Amino acid sequence: MTQQPATLCLRILQTTDLHMRILGYDYFADSAATPEAQNGLARLAPVIRAARGEVANCLLVDNGDFLQGTPMGDLFADPAMIDHTGAHPMIAAMNALGYDAATLGNHEFNYGLAPLDRALADADFPVIAGNITRAHGPALPPWVIVTLDAVDNAGARHPLRVGMIGLAPPQITGWDRAVLGGAITMQGICAAARAQVPQIRAAGADLVVALAHTGIGAADARDGMENAAVPLSAVDGIDAVLCGHQHQLLPGPRFAAMADVDAARGTIHGKPAMMPGYWGAHLGVMDLTLAHGSGGRWRVAGHDIALRAADTSADDAIVARAVAPAHQATLAHIRRPVGRTTEALHSYFTLIADDAAVQLVAEAQRARAAELLRGTEWADLPLLSVAAPFKMGGQPGPAQYTDVPAGPLTLRSLADLYLFPNTLQAVEVTGAQLQDWLERAAGIYRQLRPGQPDQPLRDPEFPAYNFDIICGLSYRIDPSQPARFTIDGRLADHHAQRITRMRCAGRPVAPGDRLIVATNSYRLGSSLVAPLGPMPVVLDTTESVRDILRTHIAAHPVITPPRRPVWRFAAQAPGTSALFDTGPGATAYLDQPGLPPLTPLGRTAEGFARFRLHM
Repeated sequence: MTQQPATLCLRILQTTDLHMRILGYDYFADSAATPEAQNGLARLAPVIRAARGEVANCLLVDNGDFLQGTPMGDLFADPAMIDHTGAHPMIAAMNALGYDAATLGNHEFNYGLAPLDRALADADFPVIAGNITRAHGPALPPWVIVTLDAVDNAGARHPLRVGMIGLAPPQITGWDRAVLGGAITMQGICAAARAQVPQIRAAGADLVVALAHTGIGAADARDGMENAAVPLSAVDGIDAVLCGHQHQLLPGPRFAAMADVDAARGTIHGKPAMMPGYWGAHLGVMDLTLAHGSGGRWRVAGHDIALRAADTSADDAIVARAVAPAHQATLAHIRRPVGRTTEALHSYFTLIADDAAVQLVAEAQRARAAELLRGTEWADLPLLSVAAPFKMGGQPGPAQYTDVPAGPLTLRSLADLYLFPNTLQAVEVTGAQLQDWLERAAGIYRQLRPGQPDQPLRDPEFPAYNFDIICGLSYRIDPSQPARFTIDGRLADHHAQRITRMRCAGRPVAPGDRLIVATNSYRLGSSLVAPLGPMPVVLDTTESVRDILRTHIAAHPVITPPRRPVWRFAAQAPGTSALFDTGPGATAYLDQPGLPPLTPLGRTAEGFARFRLHM
């Protein structure tokens, strides 16, 4: 009787884009009762333990963006706070769950290298970074080989050597230029993989898994790709790809129409691949069936992938105990008062009307930029300020809106108004660049057909944080016109013009005019402004926008939120209407002055409040 060759099952469990969601608590709302409080690593912990217990051979990994995203992350960016509690709370939670490896995402660098180094110092697992090189100081290893005492289908044991390489978006050096100051350099994701995968194989790895903090985008490999999972999967020697960064699900319908991607089975170029969303809502479970290949090493002979939802019933006791001191410190921190507002600050209507919350952030940026530019060669140029909503529904759901009620403002309120630790920057632009800047932002709207009723208003693929509003200007947006740019910034229609009647101080802005725009460090490295051409940086600070906002409010302890006329829709043909979806909390603010005509249409299946917007 012929003996069947041995096979071995390896299970890889993946988390990604946790963004400091540990406990089931919403620090932005200071509540455990909001939808955002239903997920997190403590809710995923029992799912992880159950998945581990089902198999003999298992690895638990994370592929980045775990240190930033909530007020707790901001607080523990201070190394002194980490020293006070003994370990960074996310690292403490990951240690408690026994992670085997992790890589870095782009948001790990938001606070600079010193906080990152201090956070990682207590990790009981290797953290790898294959396309990041430090100019000075110790670098993280680019890859690691984890050896398992693995059990095959017949009960025999084998040393299984799993190589893992960590990869992150090369845009980090631009996005966090202000706090990194050239301290790191980055190689393209695919170039780094092509260079290092042979080294991992030569070091004895039986298989190679890419921990890739990158999304699923274009198929052709290009230098500096942000979402490079498709060409990365084609790199020889890589057996499986663990994706992230996009906050999407694979397997799942989001990528069903893409060439080289099997969105149902979870493969890219035929290789196993998965992406388990964000904030700990799902655990990626990849089962690899391994058979002996040439040279006695194991090869992937089959796979199965599932995404398991978190247990939203309660926090895991072990994880909760590990982060209890950090949780209490965070609550005390976010409840510190900073001022008062006479009106609510929210983002429910940002897409259709002037937004007091966005204007407050822009006003604070502009005031600080004016102070810092005083006496310089740019002091007499018109000074504008740009800001965007960070919480405006979309993929995260109907609860993901800024909503700061009238009354006391706390540090929690500031975190709700401005999520990220970006720093203040300012650039000189021409009138032509300003036009294109706004054309890029106006890509959030679908093109409306004149005279047609109930057309979807928002392009769901366009991220809310790219809907820049430039305060200090006045302008109209005409969504009946085609978008000038594609979502990723390519020029789609040179003649398209959605932005009309653009004026500064009542005067039309000419293409050759020189102006200054106060903005943030992330925006200057983002795909939104990349197509606009060179914009000289005239102000480069390490002051966080949130700290500037706090100082601004402290100087005016009672804030009357600004709602100056900045933009509105151009008049449309009779009978034109659009479907506008927003958070249910919007119903409390329907008497807000300046809103265009709205007719309530009830709730969508996803829980958004739907309105007919009469154009």
